[in-house]
Amino acid sequence: MRKITLCLFVLLSLFSSCGFRIAAWDQSDEDQLIEVLRYDRLESRYLTTGDYSALQQMNTDYAIETRTLLEDILRLGEVRDPSINARFLSFFQDTVLQAVIMDVQTQYSNMDDVNEELSKVFSKLQKWLPELPLPTVYTQIGAFGQSIVVSDKMIGISLDKYLGEDYPYYPRYFKAQQIATMKREYIVPDCLCFYLLSIYGLPEPDKRSQEEKDLHMGRVMWVANKAMGKRFFQNRNVQDVERYMAAHPSATVRQLLQK
Repeated sequence: MRKITLCLFVLLSLFSSCGFRIAAWDQSDEDQLIEVLRYDRLESRYLTTGDYSALQQMNTDYAIETRTLLEDILRLGEVRDPSINARFLSFFQDTVLQAVIMDVQTQYSNMDDVNEELSKVFSKLQKWLPELPLPTVYTQIGAFGQSIVVSDKMIGISLDKYLGEDYPYYPRYFKAQQIATMKREYIVPDCLCFYLLSIYGLPEPDKRSQEEKDLHMGRVMWVANKAMGKRFFQNRNVQDVERYMAAHPSATVRQLLQK
């Protein structure tokens, strides 16, 4: 099984805060750089109607995404298990999850704004980090598990974790501090953070102190803030990085991430 960077794991280990294919791209038109793949729509069709054709398309056109969802996020078992599809369908028959599925389709009927923002920030990142590979980005419904999943240059966005601060089911499962960032505007900065972390990870993390890990995440968050043009992530480590970069104007983003 591929090593997967999961949002929940990272959030717990750090401050306790908080359809996409690469399109043909003309550099003069950065709006076409990234378009999110709506895997969540196929998932919704199968989980609400039992549409077998939707399940077939999930398994053929989105084999990696489906394997990641079933095995690593929902942990329902191996995708090759003959009973996995029945367990998948049964798992989502919960009344809350059925409501979540419908609410995701309503709130995210259109994601043009997310496509545009992802294209804009990745265009900016490629100027700072020309070697940065463009990811494949897709959406899913993950039953309140991980917000962002990163694996093999792919970013999976769990839209059920971005339904807004006032979403009525959130207080049952999350603390107020978590809910404050579970809204649409945090999708792109979260994607940036966890994708950058997967590419520019801290070498030999098992040998590093928690202070070193926190500072490295602060560097990643600072870069995400800079790319977004807004301070989405604010904590002591990000502030330390801000002071460092202000005192070293010749330092590059690449040098910062590779420290």
